[in-house]
Amino acid sequence: MTHSDAIVLRDIDQLSEMRQVEQIQKSIWGVEDLDVLPALALRPLKEVGAILIGAFDKDRLIGFVFGFPGRVNGENIIHSDMLGVLREYRSLNLGFRLKLAQRDRALSMGIDTITWTFDPLRSVNASLNFARLGVTANRYEIDYYGETSSVLHRLGTDRLWVTWSLNSERVVQRIAAIAGRQPQQLETDATSLVTVGPQQEPLPHHGLGGNSVLIEIPTNLDGILGTQPELAEDWRKFTRDAFTRALRAGYVVEDFEIDKQKEKGTYVLSLTSLL
Repeated sequence: MTHSDAIVLRDIDQLSEMRQVEQIQKSIWGVEDLDVLPALALRPLKEVGAILIGAFDKDRLIGFVFGFPGRVNGENIIHSDMLGVLREYRSLNLGFRLKLAQRDRALSMGIDTITWTFDPLRSVNASLNFARLGVTANRYEIDYYGETSSVLHRLGTDRLWVTWSLNSERVVQRIAAIAGRQPQQLETDATSLVTVGPQQEPLPHHGLGGNSVLIEIPTNLDGILGTQPELAEDWRKFTRDAFTRALRAGYVVEDFEIDKQKEKGTYVLSLTSLL
């Protein structure tokens, strides 16, 4: 197995390497040609400020991050559209390294906000985004991308829209202390909107109140999808309802903690806005 120190991160500028980005999209997300962002679009996007960074094992592209410039509420931002790493390299911390490289590029351009979307039922992504990078979220988008050819989108494409405030104290502290960060102690009196049941089923709770609310998800979504697809659909249904109710009431998603023993993860939403 390749050691993480042997993986080189660098900007992708050559059209030949952008062709590799086309192919790796198919490998990571299992999409058909119609759903691939082509090199002929990546090339001009790079010319006008997009960030495209690759992770290379020798000359082989094994992961990448891509974001393009935009404006939200009058502020210049980078919207990070894709982050992916080949399955056999996912134990090397490359997602975190690619995001930090993207942060460095954005700051060098005078941009201090990056946004992106992700599936809130994906616990590994949630942990990276909230626990390690320090993002926050106050938007839930239902079926954001519609139907796609990806096998990963069997539950539709609901997404949390997250904001990464690159120079905020929260983000700087998360990045600096990541190796020694202790899991957050969840408030014992916080209201739970969805909990993981004894059979990994979603147990919805309809009360909403207090300074914090919690939303639990299972950590083995793919296993549930493979053996109990109807149960996975219930997870989408009940978490969608919980997120939309809470965000509409003014809560902000600000953390995520994984409990490996209980095979669950917990989102922490607060009425104190950190955006």
